[in-house]
Amino acid sequence: MKLKFSLSLAALFAFIAMPAFAQHGGSHGGDGMHGADGMHSHMDADSHGDHGKDADENHGSHSSHSGHKTAGQLLTQNTKLASKLQALLPPGTDLQTAAAGFKNLGQFVAAVHVSKNLGIPFDQLKSTMLGPPPESLGKAIKTLDPNANAKSAVKTAEKQADQDIDSSGSGD
Repeated sequence: MKLKFSLSLAALFAFIAMPAFAQHGGSHGGDGMHGADGMHSHMDADSHGDHGKDADENHGSHSSHSGHKTAGQLLTQNTKLASKLQALLPPGTDLQTAAAGFKNLGQFVAAVHVSKNLGIPFDQLKSTMLGPPPESLGKAIKTLDPNANAKSAVKTAEKQADQDIDSSGSGD
């Protein structure tokens, strides 16, 4: 009876833990950076050795734990992060409009940083990323500024995005 109970308990635990392991998958060679909602925010898989595919193609859909909220919805809840991003965008930019269409908050925040860091107009970067055809952040940089070091720019922007998101308390 005791053994049966222990086995049942172990099976229940495995069943409960399985979705967490399935969502995060195995080792995927990135540097472990996480984005907006606690999920991976790798926009340009080229910078992480994934042979030119977008990170989302390689790692599945890393959506938010908070019920698949859009970047705009998360920004509405996180006024500290919204204020910081507003300051990085051109004056008069509507933050909700700027965030619309991005796959997740991490992708949006990194794009804002790339725009600011490289002097690429945000609206051009966004339209290149969202397509058609959609392009990774790294490919969009190469398209708009062929002389830029896209891998380095993406890595820097991802680190800045992670820091902004972590320091703003977004992890709803």
